[in-house]
Amino acid sequence: MPLDQLTDDNEEEVVIDEEGKEMSFLDHLEELRWHIIRAVGSIFVFAIIAFVYNREIFDKVILAPKHPDFWTYRMMCKLSEISGYSDLCVKELNFELQSLGMSDQFTMAMTSSAIIGLCFAFPYAFWEVWRFIKPGLRNVEKQAARGAVFFVSLLFVMGLMFGYYIVSPLAINFLANFQITPEIKNQFDITSYIGILVTLSLGCALIFQMPMIAYVLSKVGVLTPAFMKSYRKHAWVVILVVAGIITPSPDIYSQVLVAVPLVLLYEVSIVVSGRIERQRMKAERDLMKS
Repeated sequence: MPLDQLTDDNEEEVVIDEEGKEMSFLDHLEELRWHIIRAVGSIFVFAIIAFVYNREIFDKVILAPKHPDFWTYRMMCKLSEISGYSDLCVKELNFELQSLGMSDQFTMAMTSSAIIGLCFAFPYAFWEVWRFIKPGLRNVEKQAARGAVFFVSLLFVMGLMFGYYIVSPLAINFLANFQITPEIKNQFDITSYIGILVTLSLGCALIFQMPMIAYVLSKVGVLTPAFMKSYRKHAWVVILVVAGIITPSPDIYSQVLVAVPLVLLYEVSIVVSGRIERQRMKAERDLMKS
């Protein structure tokens, strides 16, 4: 893995691995290949396990948000009792799922297994990528990036759970019960249902990486806490718009449930950026003193 690169007009480019051994550029690419193979292999292993238990996964995980007794809907009914807003309680989901193509069910089993494999293997796959990147960092950067795998994985899981338990059920509930006229029955294709569930869940998993993105951009000097504070109101407006898009329900409670965590993530990002700026200023003062 590259710590230093030594190039010369007449010499082959070499890199130094984490053990201090010289590696040729081709050896370096070979090591990258094995990191990718192990990362993809972990996804493949979890995908096989998911495919073996695809019946249980579909019944208890994928199709769970289509039933009124899903955890989120039960919590919404309790919230409706507390708030007195009866429309918040979900008592019925007015739609049926169907498979139109002969191979659709098999295709969905394969696709869902691959996605579940990615979700379960993400921490290990990211760790493999990080193992390749880390030796190329300077000691100061390594210290600053301590715990990167843990925090990225934690935010990914939190975002995934938020998308699955909050955003997806709200969207499914609204779309399932929306009717232009009672003459038109809601009979959705299974690919459409899973597409919404996966898009919203993985989308939230990516959105929850906001603090880590702020960390990286602040580290390279692109982002500052002053900039984020000055555009805080604009960011809140954008967050409300995003919350309105991913939760098509006109219900204000649903939009607030989605918007509040996103606002908190933005505020956490400001704190993270501020910490990086203070560290940089301290390092500059120490350098001037020396």
